[in-house]
Amino acid sequence: MNMQGKRVVITGGSSGIGHELARQLALKGARLVLTGRRAEALAAAVTALRETTGAEVYGVPGDIADGAVRETLLGQAMALLGGIDVLVNNAGGVRAGRLEDTTEAELRAMIEVDLIAPILLTRAVLPVLRDSGAGLVVNIASGIAQMGVPFYAGYAAAKAGLARFGEALRRELKGEGVHVITVYPGATETRMMTTSRADASMGFALQKVEDVVGSIVAGMEADAFEVVRGGEVRQAMLAQNRDDPAAVDARFLALKPQLEAAVRDHNAL
Repeated sequence: MNMQGKRVVITGGSSGIGHELARQLALKGARLVLTGRRAEALAAAVTALRETTGAEVYGVPGDIADGAVRETLLGQAMALLGGIDVLVNNAGGVRAGRLEDTTEAELRAMIEVDLIAPILLTRAVLPVLRDSGAGLVVNIASGIAQMGVPFYAGYAAAKAGLARFGEALRRELKGEGVHVITVYPGATETRMMTTSRADASMGFALQKVEDVVGSIVAGMEADAFEVVRGGEVRQAMLAQNRDDPAAVDARFLALKPQLEAAVRDHNAL
């Protein structure tokens, strides 16, 4: 897909992957509507993007888990852009720690934002994407959706659900003018990771957000099925998890005490 002139909606666009994706797409000529829960941060992000890229960028504040906000977002995007060519389901939240120490409210918040909201927003936007003639849905999942990591059970469930949703929907829409890409980023240098103390020794080597987003944009331009970060090392780890899961279990067993201590305060809901 050539991004010049494309009308793009990005959820969670005020910071992190969403904001950097908006910046890189704006430089390629896309027209953008961003949404985010923090109204002031979203307004600042929109202003910065307009000033640094010269692109057409708008903000619609609100919690994407709220049905009224999703309805407003769709209406505003149609009014401001005249249609939608690309929907990026990027907004997400995480709460790490032992399952029994994670509250029901925290689990529900993750599932609502990371899984249910993207499904419902995509359903609402689909007729508009079909009308574009070459629509695209980009779902930002997580590397944890490909391989479960201890102390991220709820997050893994939500993101794995999003990944399989995208795969099923891609096949459902095949031949109908709408493509679906699933993205599996690893730990990325964003605001979401500030409360995590996990490091490369525990498998959480932080990747530069510019590099992660560069891969996403390349995947969008190439009409890829998926974007997996981590290169050969990541592919080897996934292969081992498939072929010898007991070895992966043993590795995590050795890491459990330090990993639990490092992520028990990881909260970005």
